[in-house]
Amino acid sequence: MRLNGKTAIVTGGASGFGAGIVQKFLSEGAHVMIADINGDAAMEMAETCGANCIAQTVDVANAASVNAMAKAAIAAFGHVDILINNAGVTHLPTPLDEVSEDDFDRVFNVNMKSVYLTARALVPHMKSRQSGAILNVASTAGVSPRPNLNWYNASKGWMITATKTMAVELAPQGIRVNAINPVAGETPLLKSFMGEDTPEMRAKFISTIPIGRFSTPEDMGNAACFLCSDEASMVTGVAMEVDGGRCI
Repeated sequence: MRLNGKTAIVTGGASGFGAGIVQKFLSEGAHVMIADINGDAAMEMAETCGANCIAQTVDVANAASVNAMAKAAIAAFGHVDILINNAGVTHLPTPLDEVSEDDFDRVFNVNMKSVYLTARALVPHMKSRQSGAILNVASTAGVSPRPNLNWYNASKGWMITATKTMAVELAPQGIRVNAINPVAGETPLLKSFMGEDTPEMRAKFISTIPIGRFSTPEDMGNAACFLCSDEASMVTGVAMEVDGGRCI
């Protein structure tokens, strides 16, 4: 019960790594808002997770939607201790000069602008309480980029830098900010990363991971739980690689 009494918002919480974080947080005693653009999926998951879980439809790239999410969480829980910026998208593997402007804008808005919008919506609340933990789900792509995912790689590198500068600025207000860098896993984005989901492509991808498997939602949940718990009270500005050695 390392998160007993804590409250958390998990964006993109209805599937993939986000769902793993939600499940872990609930098992450790937290009250969690599953915030997802797929409101039906969020509601369905919340209904199966019990009384400590609520659902919220959110478009993390839209300021009004993010503000409504923050207000709903504070109204439901009384306060918010933890914010997980997990929602993310990618463009298909494409030469950098051939990615459409629409695809670029979508990656920029969901992966980068969302961190600004959630900070604007929730950091004042955390400052007023002199307490809080923010976790940004970045990627090994921000540390060791792969060809043809250029603008996705860049967005995750931005998120890592944002994590560090947020940590420095917010530490005096008692707010810790960290990131985790997963390698690809069994999430809805896997096919988009690989271009095609075939046994051959999976084997090629896994061959670059020394531990020899993809990241799992459970891996992300375990890492997120530590970084957002009081056990990590001296840890801020870290971008923890949870990647089976991919970036070594």
